[in-house]
Amino acid sequence: MSEATETADAVEVLDKGFVRLVGLLGGDVAVVQSARVSYGQGSKGEERDRKLLAFLLKHKHMTPFEHSVFTWHVKTPIFVMRQWIRHRAGAFNEVSARYTEVQDEFYLPETFRAPDAKNKQSSQSAPALDQGRCREVLERSQRAAYEAYQELLKAGAARELSRLALPVSQYTQFYWTVSARNLMHFINLRADAPAQWEIQRYAEALTAFFARKLPWTWAAFLENGWTGKNARLDEEKRSLCPPASS
Repeated sequence: MSEATETADAVEVLDKGFVRLVGLLGGDVAVVQSARVSYGQGSKGEERDRKLLAFLLKHKHMTPFEHSVFTWHVKTPIFVMRQWIRHRAGAFNEVSARYTEVQDEFYLPETFRAPDAKNKQSSQSAPALDQGRCREVLERSQRAAYEAYQELLKAGAARELSRLALPVSQYTQFYWTVSARNLMHFINLRADAPAQWEIQRYAEALTAFFARKLPWTWAAFLENGWTGKNARLDEEKRSLCPPASS
């Protein structure tokens, strides 16, 4: 599937991936309480608490947002995870191909893109690209890689060495525990238009649960913290935070 599909427990992403919220420690009020503890105070009601969250984000007072922590279960292609972990935000535990046999699960794009004419690290739609040929080449490569992996296992090679035959389009799974502060940082970078299309879909999937579990923080983030360009998030910002009338 090209767009994320949300259910009660998870958001399906790409063709075989997902994001699932495992747990949440804290919430909007936990952020408020940690911010006001300096004065020996806590929540002062929704209106004043929401104003405080907006103030914190507007003025970059970010440490209170470290007191709400998410744990996610993510299934994603390896190349997406490599981009994910570059941020060094939160704690990761990944399924080990040393201990378990890798499944025949590879990411196959619905549409292949061409290099962006202006941004060398990005891509753009390519109507003239031979989509059928690109898909056939990638599928053939993935089949060959998995067959080589199986052949190495049958020959008696250890899993930790047999996995060397597998490409970065292979799906992996991991747990990610991250504070709301670092999650907002991740969304700002990876939901933004210049980010690779695939990881943008995962960043958007994370926001579905963020908006549901910390709605005050999410609204404050869109108004005062979101700095990227993303059609879905920009539309949500216009809905939650309409411009003040002149």
